[in-house]
Amino acid sequence: MQLELSQILKLSIAERVLFVEAIWDSIANTKKENAYTLSDEQIHILEEELAAYSKNPEEGSSWDEIKERISAKK
Repeated sequence: MQLELSQILKLSIAERVLFVEAIWDSIANTKKENAYTLSDEQIHILEEELAAYSKNPEEGSSWDEIKERISAKK
């Protein structure tokens, strides 16, 4: 079945919420190994970052600090 946005927008809010929940559930139930794949280069970068963090976990910024810097740029 192919739905167009105009058809979806004709649904009630409750029906649209149920529709979105069904889509989200289908995504959440997708096997994780099929959801995405990392390239060898991406894996290498992540391994390097993890090693750097392991050597000095105090270096870097917390998520709160990062959010604050991003918000300040707006």
